[in-house]
Amino acid sequence: MPDAASGSPGPGSESESGAGTQAGPGTQPEPAPRPAPRTVAVIGGGISGLAAAWFVKQAAPETAVTVFEGSPRLGGKLAVGEVGGVQVDLGAESILNRRPEAVDLARAVGLADDLVHPATASASVWSRGDLVPMPKGHLMGIPGDPAVLSGLLSPAGLKRAEAGPSLPSRARLRLEAETDDVAVGAFVADRFGPEVVDRLVEPLLGGVYAGHATEISLRAAIPALVPAYESGEPVDAAVARILAAQAAAANPAPVFAGIRGGVGRFPAALAESCEAAGVKIRRATMVRELNRTPDGWRLISGPVPAAEAHAFDAVIVAVPGAPAARLLKDAAPRAAAELGGIEYASVALVTFVFDDATLPAGSGFLVPPADHRFIKASTFSSVKWSWLAESGKTVLRASVGRHRETADLQRDDAELTALALADLRTALGRPDALGDPLDTHVQRWGGGLPQYAVGHVARVARIREAVAAQPGLAVCGAAYDGVGIAACVASARSAAQMITS
Repeated sequence: MPDAASGSPGPGSESESGAGTQAGPGTQPEPAPRPAPRTVAVIGGGISGLAAAWFVKQAAPETAVTVFEGSPRLGGKLAVGEVGGVQVDLGAESILNRRPEAVDLARAVGLADDLVHPATASASVWSRGDLVPMPKGHLMGIPGDPAVLSGLLSPAGLKRAEAGPSLPSRARLRLEAETDDVAVGAFVADRFGPEVVDRLVEPLLGGVYAGHATEISLRAAIPALVPAYESGEPVDAAVARILAAQAAAANPAPVFAGIRGGVGRFPAALAESCEAAGVKIRRATMVRELNRTPDGWRLISGPVPAAEAHAFDAVIVAVPGAPAARLLKDAAPRAAAELGGIEYASVALVTFVFDDATLPAGSGFLVPPADHRFIKASTFSSVKWSWLAESGKTVLRASVGRHRETADLQRDDAELTALALADLRTALGRPDALGDPLDTHVQRWGGGLPQYAVGHVARVARIREAVAAQPGLAVCGAAYDGVGIAACVASARSAAQMITS
């Protein structure tokens, strides 16, 4: 999953021995550090809000921190539940392990012994009726050598990929963009042709964002390729160079991690650690208004007949784009306008538990939208995670829904489950594959995934500029620098640093 690098500020520039020295000629004295706020509100009890509260407490233990969560449940899009007698994740089931932020935080809140890694990382693409092994030697579906796509592309598609750039040129792509950015799909199709986008890039990006390659920003989704976009370096050469550098680094750490019992345990452990440190968490308490005051911030929470007013020195807004826009419409109207422009995709996850079923090797498969299947991906969870295999049950997940494609999500649970199961059986090659499930569960995530459209990085920069103009205000969450858990935790850490330093 492509997480953007953390935007956290680095250590202060003052040396350890420099305190109390006079400023040199022609320089201004360093401003005195601001005292830590005495009271901080965090609006939103998902993984980003809970992490922000934890980081504030670590940086300023004497600060009184209150988390406001509108629903009775903490954790946002991370959740666990029991299906067929097995505890499973009902949301995200893995954490990017090669970024330290989330796994380090999981260790800090008592989950070190429960961090696990996938038993297999190999996956397939269900393309034109066959499960084709995922090609190696690519970056989010973009190959360093088109030959690696043999077997996935048609002969004509492979020939086009090997032929090189055609119109519209990269320069034309840049001129047509509203900002100095380009959609991943257009960028890749220019070099390799549309079939590479349809058969590999689209399902990979869809698995991360539930969006469309023709709309997702290159700068936001695959920042490693931005220098090639800016310089005109051949894309395949740039990918080959990046992959070679990654291989030379020889990082032995697994790419992903999970948590025994489910990644959905992470928010509960984090909340428990926060409360042990003195953080007050108010569940089922919606914040309806946020206003600037001469001394800080005023929040209004609860229903109109029983509204409560609260005063805080600083506030971290850790909710999705639309509710963040509503809260900031008076305090930071420019930020609110930009946040209101971020679209979201809704998805559903169908979990199946079988008493015993034989699955192919690998962790699951992705589905190109061009094949017009009902599901967009499937994870063989009990193959992927040893702690699920130990249950003796076979656990599969299937995902449904892409940005603006909501018709399938309007079906009731029974129909949605039946259609997903039919696709799984077809993908596995026979109608009687899998048998009847012991149990199923449908989890709907309405507005679950922000869409990083062309210009997203510039949009986020404008949001942060407008927020920074309001002392004691910060924002964090999946809407900004990455939809993965590691990116959300990094965003939370940056927000906490902004208001405590």
